Amino acid sequence: MHRSRLFGMLVDTPASSAAAAADFWAAALGGSARQSADEPEYTRVTGTVAGFAMVVQSVDDQARIHLDIETDDVQAEAERLLALGATLVTDNGGHKILRAPGGHLVCVVPVQSPSEVFDADAKSWP
Repeated sequence: MHRSRLFGMLVDTPASSAAAAADFWAAALGGSARQSADEPEYTRVTGTVAGFAMVVQSVDDQARIHLDIETDDVQAEAERLLALGATLVTDNGGHKILRAPGGHLVCVVPVQSPSEVFDADAKSWP
């Protein structure tokens, strides 16, 4: 058995406009933008929805939105989603990038939330 929950939404933004996108989303959602010191490609928009990560990610690719599902077992969660019709895009070992039916990206990542948030909201899967 493993557990998983929707961790957040990432707004993948070309690097040249990532700062402007972070400012926009912070203002649009009534939050504030804070760039990660150890991972500068991520700017977290805080103060929006409790327990839900809203992040602007600077990418060398096209603009898009993807979801992150956090789990206590990345392999088991990826297999569950593959059985539901997703396809594997990239296996990064510690996390996996999948494409859901319809073409949207979904990242399966280890637990990122504080344990009390994950424990309260995660669903259990056989």
